[in-house]
Amino acid sequence: MKTLFCLILLTLSLLLSPPAAAQSVLADQLPKLVAGDLVEGADGFGPIREDAAVAPVLKGGETIGWAFITSDFVSTTGYSGKPIHTLVAVDEDARVIGVKLVKHSEPIVLIGIPQAKMDALAKGYIGLDLVAEAQSGGSSHEVDIISGATVTVMVIDDSIVRSGLKVARTLGLGGLAPDAAPTGPTFEINPDAPAAPDWMTLEGDGTLRRLSLDVGQVNAAFAALGDERAIARALTEAPETTFIEMQTALVSHPAIARAILGEGEAANLAATLKPGEHAIVVVGRGIYSFKGSGYVRGGIFDRFVMIQDDVSVRFRDKMHKRLVGVQAEGAPEFTEADLFIIPAEVGFDPAKPFRLQLLVQREVGPIEKVFTTFDLGYQLPQKYLRAVAPLPTSEVPDAVADVADQAESVAHKALWQRIWADKQVEIAITAAMLGVLTLVFFFQGIATRNARAFYWFRMGFLVVTLVFLGWYANAQLSVVNLMALFGALVSGFSWQAFLLDPLTFILWFSVAAALLFWGRGAYCGWLCPFGALQEITNQIARRLHIPQWTLPWGLHERLWPVKYMIFLGLFGVSLMSIEQAEHLAEVEPFKTAIILKFVRAWPFVAYALALLAAGLFVERFYCRYLCPLGAALAIPARIRMFDWLKRYKECGSPCQSCANQCPVQAIHPTGEINPNECVNCLHCQVLYQSKTICPVVIKREKRRETASASAPRNISGHPNHPKSQPLH
Repeated sequence: MKTLFCLILLTLSLLLSPPAAAQSVLADQLPKLVAGDLVEGADGFGPIREDAAVAPVLKGGETIGWAFITSDFVSTTGYSGKPIHTLVAVDEDARVIGVKLVKHSEPIVLIGIPQAKMDALAKGYIGLDLVAEAQSGGSSHEVDIISGATVTVMVIDDSIVRSGLKVARTLGLGGLAPDAAPTGPTFEINPDAPAAPDWMTLEGDGTLRRLSLDVGQVNAAFAALGDERAIARALTEAPETTFIEMQTALVSHPAIARAILGEGEAANLAATLKPGEHAIVVVGRGIYSFKGSGYVRGGIFDRFVMIQDDVSVRFRDKMHKRLVGVQAEGAPEFTEADLFIIPAEVGFDPAKPFRLQLLVQREVGPIEKVFTTFDLGYQLPQKYLRAVAPLPTSEVPDAVADVADQAESVAHKALWQRIWADKQVEIAITAAMLGVLTLVFFFQGIATRNARAFYWFRMGFLVVTLVFLGWYANAQLSVVNLMALFGALVSGFSWQAFLLDPLTFILWFSVAAALLFWGRGAYCGWLCPFGALQEITNQIARRLHIPQWTLPWGLHERLWPVKYMIFLGLFGVSLMSIEQAEHLAEVEPFKTAIILKFVRAWPFVAYALALLAAGLFVERFYCRYLCPLGAALAIPARIRMFDWLKRYKECGSPCQSCANQCPVQAIHPTGEINPNECVNCLHCQVLYQSKTICPVVIKREKRRETASASAPRNISGHPNHPKSQPLH
């Protein structure tokens, strides 16, 4: 209890300590950067400006450009869910003169894509004219998509353009300047304006806008690119076949929402939208999907982007809601109907035109694709708007700043709430799993009474853990989470950052509670997807009569400290560089086997398969000897408040049944259970009640049988009944 009290005090002191001052990514990275690697001929960087995270690029003491990191200016969250930090340099004419990918956690970039390809991609942006981008809404250039990394490349492209424009406007490069405050009348949504109830009228008056493409038009567009491979792979459907019919409308206007979504859905949307947020509905039909499947794998809708002036918005799964259909009278049947939330912080103006840019792809080789784009333009009809008198010039900057700050604050606070709302089904299933597991642990005597039934229950639970928590929800905890938590406690803890992944948060909270009751086994033995994969494959191996190896106790006892050394090594590296620690954390095969489902470079797949192969002969080989997460959870295992696993005084002396049959050899020859190694599989509790294996139970049953056989019985078989007594 003294140890527990000290740990609580340490945690409280870390939580209550004042957070470290915020620092730009550029300030953190600049000492590590070489100017010549960014801009050819450059020999240094000047001091970072006070008004923006921008540093001059120097050559012979002269400023030849300005360097910045994209994540200091725009959101750059990629496939991994973490920011992609790209270093960019622009010159006085607002032209890009250097690009370098400096920091990221993208798995496909780390190991799946050759570094030469990413370097070539970065160099491709040299010469990009940001003035032209401002005039075209960020679409005057072609995106060089790398097959297999579409989401990552599009995030990098989007962040370079948007952050470059912000920097150019801030510094007045290329004649660009911050948008001046409007001097004439401006417009805002008039919430009292009515909308027609039928689809045809909504189309006719411009409330709905359409992009319609047939197969012939798409084939012609790819032919215009001049790529013979794309021409050779033209679509074979009839030219008049609908490729895609895609329509959109701004449904943050109440009347439009009611007309298209129906009263109930419109009311839900109105309650969901926060100050400054807007929403569009997008519907589609045809042989091409505007959604694709990228949002399922990486959370980003990579086939279309919303563009307004020099602002572009790529929608993520947390900004999306699937609709059952549309409710307007006479609406056609659509195969896709979806609602997308436009965040407040992007500065979207509903009174100004915007467009949805659709990305169409065509495979031209086993791993190569060619892309072209089509635009769906939209302007909210004037009848839904009303004029607003401009603020006095002196009041505009402060008012705009206040609104922006409020919108950003609200957006951050509401973000995790929206994510949790979108994950209600997954949260409910996870909560049900935790509830069932808790009941099993509390009533383990009843649960383990029937050995066969408990075996199949456990196998079924592990299958759900592997398939649902692992491969579907990607809720695989990692030692990286612990290192990130420690870093957050030291540099400034924020609940919101950890609430952004509901299942991971719930699992970590349950792990913390379970450590007090049962130790690490509740997670390692039941809720770890990779642990479940090891045990399931080992059970299959047993069915196939693959021999099982039991390591000598002396060797086993010397091997299990290896995982503690791995954990301490990773933790020590994380104190110096969390990025380096994340790379070294590849000792965990979780990303390969669970998150990426073995779709990865061959060395990582080979490593994961080797561990699983070892587990065919030595059950849970990785868990026993190499897992740094298991080691991290085992360290506080001895602070648990209860000993739930029942033992007889004969256990260990002379009986060795449980010790010999423990799947992870967590029971000492002397009979004690090592809580640091136990995975709470409850197999020892099955044996504890076994009438065929446990010597104590067998002896007890024999005594009962002997006592029952020696007792006098009546003709009905009941002892000591009056009829069973001798007649006199």
